[in-house]
Amino acid sequence: MRLLRLFAGLLMCSFFINVAGVAQAPEKQPLKTERLDPAFDSLVPHDAVLEKVATGFTWVEGPVWIPSGYLLFAEIPSNSIRKLAANGEVTIFKQPSGYEGAKPYGGKEPGSNGMTLDNNGRLTIAGHAGRNIWRLEQLNGHAQKTILADAYEGKKLNSPNDLVYKSDGSLYFTDPPYGLRTQDDHDPEKQLPFNGVYRIPAATTQKPGAAPDNRKLQLMIKDLPHPNGIAFSPDEKYLYIANSGPKIWMRYPVKPDGTLGPGTTFYDAASDHRPGGPDGMKVDTNGNIYSAGPGGVWILSPGGKHLGTLLMPVNVGNVGWGGPDHSTLYIMATGSVYRVKLKSHGHTPGKP
Repeated sequence: MRLLRLFAGLLMCSFFINVAGVAQAPEKQPLKTERLDPAFDSLVPHDAVLEKVATGFTWVEGPVWIPSGYLLFAEIPSNSIRKLAANGEVTIFKQPSGYEGAKPYGGKEPGSNGMTLDNNGRLTIAGHAGRNIWRLEQLNGHAQKTILADAYEGKKLNSPNDLVYKSDGSLYFTDPPYGLRTQDDHDPEKQLPFNGVYRIPAATTQKPGAAPDNRKLQLMIKDLPHPNGIAFSPDEKYLYIANSGPKIWMRYPVKPDGTLGPGTTFYDAASDHRPGGPDGMKVDTNGNIYSAGPGGVWILSPGGKHLGTLLMPVNVGNVGWGGPDHSTLYIMATGSVYRVKLKSHGHTPGKP
């Protein structure tokens, strides 16, 4: 019976691949939107189509577009990173991706979370249940793995959630408790008394396979309850943090040395009681923010105005730009991967 359940689970997670291994066409439907400002029309076509390109998962996250033409994303409960090919085929890129212990994890989210590429094209991953930040030296799930950070002042990180590079090669990441077994601040294995945002100076220069020098890890923010998504403005003058509870987005000025000035509330969505909240986010080339939020994907202007929402049938965890011209927005929503073609174009992190 156990083998039958395992086999059934593998079939479910392979989606759009039938027993013959043939990819099926995406499911399409008109995109539903909440249009609050005329500027929204310049970003989202009125006839936009929402495509479901992969499904059958439990909780998908961390999308990153690979320039050769495919998408990688995390399927956290199955402790894996998946590859979505151009023909719709979904395969396992790396498993395990987070927790690597011999015993069952015992929590809901044993896998990795957010992902990004450095300016050398190397995949960098928020280890989540692995409680670390790591990098693959080649775009291969079996490539050499380099741990960039796993502790602050001698204490284990909570569960790194999302991350972004700055053009100088430094890496910023959030560290809430959601990858711990109980997913809360009272988890018995939580060693740090806060949920921080950190910076790894010159992360791209760490030698392949070298042990992390955690003495260099810089704590940037320690007063946010649950920092989650993270993104830079295209000019890197501001760092945005999505706080998942309470539902707010924060903005911090970035100083010349890479440290941050005092933060201000960029947008407060606490009064919006629709399912979902601030989570993963990206920006376009004009500085608009596209973020998981109540009811779907929120689009916020650089001035902090809510322009509108891409309404989704289930909770959104993260988004990512893809396609040849970075005008396709991939949306990670509960157990499915969606995409929609927009008028705007995504900004590539680390390249102002």
